[in-house]
Amino acid sequence: MEKKLKKKLAAKPLNFESFFSEKALGMKASEIRELLKLVETSDVISLAGGLPAPETFPVEVIKKITEDVLTNHADKALQYGTTKGFTPLRLALARWMEKRYRIPMSKVEIMMVAGSQEALDLLGRVFIDPGDVVVVEAPTYLAALQAFNYYDPEFVSIPMDHDGMRIDLLRERLEELDEKGRRVKLVYTVSTFQNPMGVTMSLERRKELVKLAEEYDFIIVEDNPYSELRYSGEPIPPIKHFDSEGRVIYLGTFSKILAPGLRLGWVSAHPHFIRKMEIAKQSIDLCTNTLGQAIAWKYVEEGYLDEHIPEIIRFYKPRRDAMLRALEDFMPDGVEWTKPDGGMFVWATLPEGINTKTLLEKAVSKGVAYVPGEAFFAHREVKNALRLNFTYVPEEKIREGVKRLAEVIEGELRKSSPQ
Repeated sequence: MEKKLKKKLAAKPLNFESFFSEKALGMKASEIRELLKLVETSDVISLAGGLPAPETFPVEVIKKITEDVLTNHADKALQYGTTKGFTPLRLALARWMEKRYRIPMSKVEIMMVAGSQEALDLLGRVFIDPGDVVVVEAPTYLAALQAFNYYDPEFVSIPMDHDGMRIDLLRERLEELDEKGRRVKLVYTVSTFQNPMGVTMSLERRKELVKLAEEYDFIIVEDNPYSELRYSGEPIPPIKHFDSEGRVIYLGTFSKILAPGLRLGWVSAHPHFIRKMEIAKQSIDLCTNTLGQAIAWKYVEEGYLDEHIPEIIRFYKPRRDAMLRALEDFMPDGVEWTKPDGGMFVWATLPEGINTKTLLEKAVSKGVAYVPGEAFFAHREVKNALRLNFTYVPEEKIREGVKRLAEVIEGELRKSSPQ
């Protein structure tokens, strides 16, 4: 194979770039994915990726369910399915969401997707025209920026604090845009244990956001992959719970509560929105993995999901606690960080003047990796922040990784301080 590849590479090269579309030429690789490739084969403690711990995967249950599905439902599970998704799973999810979140739900309001990432692309296809105003949090989920950016929106970034998106600042921007005759098309939020900050939008702000949507006529996209991973504090209903007009499009996923390798997520929205997204999905992949959907159906329907969530929480809570203790023990003065009640991430802010993107090379050379914060901003305006993940590596490695990172930061602070 190597000889064949060398022969191809030695041939007269095509002008490969000339064949790409303008859209393709503008594509950029995910900085997180590129970073993971850098550290995956090296002796580096990676606090970078947003990976669930493999130890939480319910392998034996999946084996049992898969055998049942292939024995009793193979005719459906191994066949093409409908674009909207496997009906028994959609019914099971409707009941689960109503029981769990007190959101009245029916199967016609749910569509299955290949992970909620596919839903983000579908949202771009269905809702965003070039120049449309899309509001995002600052910082926000990097892959959402990538998905929406393909459709050429105008991003408006709203700062965050420990209670989530600053709804007071959002109102100010809405008023400014309204005076200019501009309309916001949608507001995107990761409402609970946000990626990357780990913070949660307060109950009051959730209600106020829905009121603003009604007043200024926009839709809300609520991305909610982490809310079940709560280690402390009281649960807050999803924004979708307060939606009386069908303005909230809710994204859920099995990646954090079952296994990401199944690539299964769902969209919960008004049937009118679901129908248009279904048509858009038909041109992408016809239908979502039917075998995976049948497995997830049994997992939800037979109560395994409700049994498994507390086990995940018991597994991750010590890791969250270990990271917060290590940050307290090792980080130098001037570094601040969030203290999430759940999820997978802590967000750290360093003193002004330190660029965490350029600092990363030094950190990796010292055996620790993180994600620079700049990538999470639509306008890349913040240079001195970083994201840390605490779910993937064990407590002792978390502590050692934070210690190494603190030493790198301390060395950088000494260099920049006046002598």
